[in-house]
Amino acid sequence: MPITICTWNINSVRLREPIVLKLLREEQPDVLCLQECKSPVDKMPTEGFAALGYEHMIANGQKGYNGVMILSRLPIQEVARKDFANLGHARHIAGQLENGLTIHNFYVPAGGDKPDREVCEKFGQKLDYLCDMRDWFNAEKPQKAVLVGDLNIAPREDDVWNHKQLTKIVSHTPIEIDHLDAVQTAGKWVDITRQDIPEGQLYSWWSYRARDWDTADKGRRLDHIWATDDIAHTGHSSRVLRPARGWEKPSDHAPLFASFDI
Repeated sequence: MPITICTWNINSVRLREPIVLKLLREEQPDVLCLQECKSPVDKMPTEGFAALGYEHMIANGQKGYNGVMILSRLPIQEVARKDFANLGHARHIAGQLENGLTIHNFYVPAGGDKPDREVCEKFGQKLDYLCDMRDWFNAEKPQKAVLVGDLNIAPREDDVWNHKQLTKIVSHTPIEIDHLDAVQTAGKWVDITRQDIPEGQLYSWWSYRARDWDTADKGRRLDHIWATDDIAHTGHSSRVLRPARGWEKPSDHAPLFASFDI
């Protein structure tokens, strides 16, 4: 029986609780991983989620910024939360289901506006964060695991609306892509989305600045679902729920799905 996992940068779980409930009612994933929750754990809304069958939650929260949570219809136990790059940010949580599947939920720093750590501290923090991820996965090789989240990097040319225009823009620069590739290599992670959808433009984020985001379609694939190579062959049914970007008071990200026969 497949386990369906959804990842979504929600950009405030309290503000956008109605569309989280809409997603849970209409799509019914087994596990929903949210990023940028912008809330302490004790302030996160849970009653409505539990009423729909999502009675299990683990979270790493922070007032007003960052924050990650995992909602599950299946029992889940927290197994890790890491403060990569020692930023003091709530950007990672990991849980394990009863079948032994570990799910990592990440919110990698965006990296500021200038892709130069000498003039932009946030860009340096992003690179340091990715280096710490790489080192952790090198030291503790993951197995039977899925990694999801807003990794804030669109690695492939067809993950952005215009490769040439964006190659010097944060999220699509060669140095970021190299750092993300090092993380992927360290954990022997397989990009499940691109395993399922190997060709063509594919986006999960569209800027709020675009007056008509759908028509302009200047997107980037910043959200990812990876799996360790021992279970990657069980992954299938990847998709971006693009219409959610147009829901009332939307996040600038759309939900990303994949299923695993585990």
